[in-house]
Formats: sequence, structure tokens, C-alpha cells
Amino acid sequence: MPLDPGRNWLAAGITGIPRLREWDAVATVAAAGNPGDEAEFLALPDGRVVVEGGTTTIDVGSIAAGLEGMIEAPYRAVAVRREGLWAVGARRIEVSRFEPDPGGDDLELTWNGISLAVVADGVPVGASRASALERIARERERGSYAAHAHRLEGDLWEILVLPL
Repeated sequence: MPLDPGRNWLAAGITGIPRLREWDAVATVAAAGNPGDEAEFLALPDGRVVVEGGTTTIDVGSIAAGLEGMIEAPYRAVAVRREGLWAVGARRIEVSRFEPDPGGDDLELTWNGISLAVVADGVPVGASRASALERIARERERGSYAAHAHRLEGDLWEILVLPL
């Protein structure tokens, strides 16, 4: 059956619209591990490599070394061991230190042009809890926005600000 361009023109591969890029850097790295091993880690601005959410027996430092020169810290990476090599993808992140400490581990902020909504660890809270994140978001976005911050360690937070 021939392809009807009037009906199927948005099918993948027909429009020429590329997929969005998921990674800022990708590499294969020779390092110890077993097939099927996986690791998620962060490279912080001070050069430390941290496994988020626990510990692992995998040497993520040697995997991160395979990304050296391809991407600058800070970044978040995912590595999967396949047949003798690690496949690793990394994406840059933005980090900031918050003063005063807002407490909690996750902050969400939404400004719709009229009101500000703040949620800390899934619970609505007063706007003063997110004053540092609000200041950063207002500097970037003049209109409506959504901002999210996730505590990495201590007063260091990963932040993301998007226009609405």
C-alpha cells in the first residue's frame, strides 16, 4: 500500500524533524564491572564525583574520567556496562548555593504572572522558603515560569528554570 503523504506526513522519518538531543556527551569507557551493571552519578564543580542516592561498588571515578575533555562539570551521568565496555551519557546541569537554606530536598516554584506557588518536598509552603530559587528564576525569566531545585548535598542545589 503506498504511503499517503496527506495522512501520514508526521510519521517519524517523514518530516525530517530530528529527535531532541538527550545527552551533551557520550563515550565508551574501559573500566571494571560486570555486564548489566549500571551507575548514575554527578560530577560536581569542585571535581568530586558523587553517586546520588546511596553507594555503589562501581568505580564511577574511572567512568567519569572517560568523559574528561568532552563535558565540563557539573553534569549528571548514566553508565551501563555492555560486553567489556561502559556506555556513558552525560548532561550538563546548573547548580547554585542557596542562602538561607530553605530546608527539605526538593523545591518547586511556579509563577503564572499573578501568583507564586511554592512546594517543598511535595507540601505547599510559604514563598519565603524559596527566596533564593525565586531570585534566580526572576533573573532569567521575565514572564511566567516554573523552577525546580533538588538538593545535591549541603547547600548545593541542582536547579532548572523553564518558561511557561
